[in-house]
Amino acid sequence: MSGLHADALAVLRAWRPAGDRQTSLRDRYVAHLQAHPDGLERGCLPDHLTAGMVVLSTDGRSVLLNLHRKAGRWFAFGGHCEPGDTTLAGAALREAREESGLHELRMAPGPVHLDEHVVPFCAAGVDVHHLDVRFAALAEPGADHAVSEESLDVRWWPVDALPDLEDEMHQLIAAARTALLGR
Repeated sequence: MSGLHADALAVLRAWRPAGDRQTSLRDRYVAHLQAHPDGLERGCLPDHLTAGMVVLSTDGRSVLLNLHRKAGRWFAFGGHCEPGDTTLAGAALREAREESGLHELRMAPGPVHLDEHVVPFCAAGVDVHHLDVRFAALAEPGADHAVSEESLDVRWWPVDALPDLEDEMHQLIAAARTALLGR
């Protein structure tokens, strides 16, 4: 994953986040990658970078979320980088396509949000932290989505009537709306 590692470092170094929390996370991710050549691989414990994607409708009024099978919560799409991934954005796009069934997605350039969270089911006996780099995309109206093996459900939600979500998901949706639609 050396090409992916170099891409991730370049993307994160170039990204200018909004706010102190996002800047702090970006700096943590860069330091992690500098210290760990395997920092994007799931075997890098206890921390590794992951790639995610939030999908909005073209009018920005709805967001496509998946009910994660293991966590039992509604999230954006995402997961581990794979050996065939060559860019962080490509890994996020692959995850979104695999988990949503959507193939025609228009991505915002660059990340829109970072989030570090503990994933208790990622490795036995270890508190694994996913250092998630989140991107955003728009889907065409009426695009058929599907439920993958990793999800219990995939559903469009109006942004003004979302299910019970963690604060970070609300921040991600707001950042995606700003990046993709300027609002």
